[in-house]
Amino acid sequence: MATTVNIIMLVISILLITVILVQVKGQGTTLFGSAESSFRTRRGMELALFRFTIALVAVFIGVAIISAWQLQ
Repeated sequence: MATTVNIIMLVISILLITVILVQVKGQGTTLFGSAESSFRTRRGMELALFRFTIALVAVFIGVAIISAWQLQ
């Protein structure tokens, strides 16, 4: 069971890294992003990626709690 949880956590973390890198790709070339992207709303695919990222983080935290609970 512990191995399954670890594999699930690994897959979720790879997905999370990929989704975050896809979002950052269009944000400009400076360290803190471009100035024009500071006050714009998310629409379409960008909004879907943003919500998917939040869902992945929630699932990742849940799996991490389950993994820590199994160690006890």
